[in-house]
Amino acid sequence: MPKSAIIQGMQFNDYIQFDGLGLADLVRRGEVSPGELLGIATTRADQTHSQINAVVRRYDDRARQRVLQPFSPDQPFAGVPFLLKDLFQEWQGVPCSWGNKAHARALAPVTSDVVRRWVDAGLVIFGATNSPEFGSRNVTEPSAFGATRNPWDLSRTSGGSSGGAGSAVAAGILPVAGASDGGGSIRIPAACNGLFGLKAGRGRISVGPMAAEGLFGAAVPGVLSRSVRDSAAMLDVLQGPESHAPYWMPKPDQSYLSAIAQPPKRLRIGFSTESPTGTPVDPQALAALDDAAKLLASMGHHVEQVKLPFDGKQLSADFLTAWFSAMAMLVAELGRTEGLKPSDFEPDTQALAAMGRTVSAPELMTCLERWHAHTMDLARFHAQYDMWLSPTISAPPLVIGALNTPPALHLVNKLLSGLGLFGLVRQTSFFQSIVLKNMGWTPYTQLANLTGRPAMSVPLYWTPEGLPLGVQFVGGVNTEATLLQLAAELEQARPWFGRRAPL
Repeated sequence: MPKSAIIQGMQFNDYIQFDGLGLADLVRRGEVSPGELLGIATTRADQTHSQINAVVRRYDDRARQRVLQPFSPDQPFAGVPFLLKDLFQEWQGVPCSWGNKAHARALAPVTSDVVRRWVDAGLVIFGATNSPEFGSRNVTEPSAFGATRNPWDLSRTSGGSSGGAGSAVAAGILPVAGASDGGGSIRIPAACNGLFGLKAGRGRISVGPMAAEGLFGAAVPGVLSRSVRDSAAMLDVLQGPESHAPYWMPKPDQSYLSAIAQPPKRLRIGFSTESPTGTPVDPQALAALDDAAKLLASMGHHVEQVKLPFDGKQLSADFLTAWFSAMAMLVAELGRTEGLKPSDFEPDTQALAAMGRTVSAPELMTCLERWHAHTMDLARFHAQYDMWLSPTISAPPLVIGALNTPPALHLVNKLLSGLGLFGLVRQTSFFQSIVLKNMGWTPYTQLANLTGRPAMSVPLYWTPEGLPLGVQFVGGVNTEATLLQLAAELEQARPWFGRRAPL
């Protein structure tokens, strides 16, 4: 990607040649203005909206005011257009709907830590991207705002829950966008859209001040980007303690951006081909994994196939038990504080909350203790290997609507909820089969969330049909720098920045 160029009257084709740091460098040198960049980004958002439906809210007035104000030379992303995710990334005084239209009536009472840090870094926020309701699905198809489509194939999903962010970056609206990951929600859209996505480890980035942690520490804010260096610089911006955070990770020895200038040591990498839930894995996902393993070996890393380092079916069950409980709490809280009624929530959300209400305190505590057991399993693996490698998703991006709950099942769920029978239903083979169907496309990503370990999806492979299909790396505790170094090495060996979605 160009790092220096003279831009006169920048056009879209010039704009997409630069990552976020590159655009900020042009701003600092006076070769392009923040207003010009904002105009290109908003025009591209307007042009693509009817096709991809990535941006669900605009803050044009605030953005126009921002570009008229001075920027500091030490702001790493000075003047660069940016989009928040419409989920737990609050900006005081404007809505953050969490994918729910009724909740959008409430204006954010405070600015979240990550948004404050993005503003301080010089980013020009002009909107928010689509997310499934409460981030509860691995596709972005909320009834409130409609489905977000994949710029590589408009019939396909862009993944979830940061699907709007992934689609916006892949479509060239901007080079990097706000995202978050509670069960794979950065890495899944990265894999679907040909992007780089890093989920930082637990405690690295604050989720406050509206909450101390998300989903028992499993949920982490972050970004989706086209370049590794943008993600590294963004982690420099976002990492670090806040006084209200319950815990935090130690500051790295050097900045993440400077770390990627150095190659990683030769790594021991174990990879697994089977699905953790026992569901089928598409041949293209296996081809992506095989391609990555061969590339790594050619670069001098030790790569070998290993058994799964954890009990995948139990881990999925433990993830869902906590997720159900979190949905029950969230629905109850919004009912209490904002007066939202059951009809204000999607049927799937109502069903998840109903199942959560059947989880007893001892069951939840036992589940969380098993989270620690999974963490110890992974620690034993990392005592032998630096990274676990897998597909990010088990198949190419799904067709829009592939995971929709049938209307008849919605009626059954409503009846079961009214009768208070979800506690029994959760134990049936029928329910387990539904869970496996929905988890079967994304069985690899929850491991890093439950264990609090950093992980990333790297865009190394495209199918013969031209669809992106990323691979995932899970590192040990406090290995964000090593992951980024490896990603930068892979980016140099197999550049992806220049690949453009056909939109």
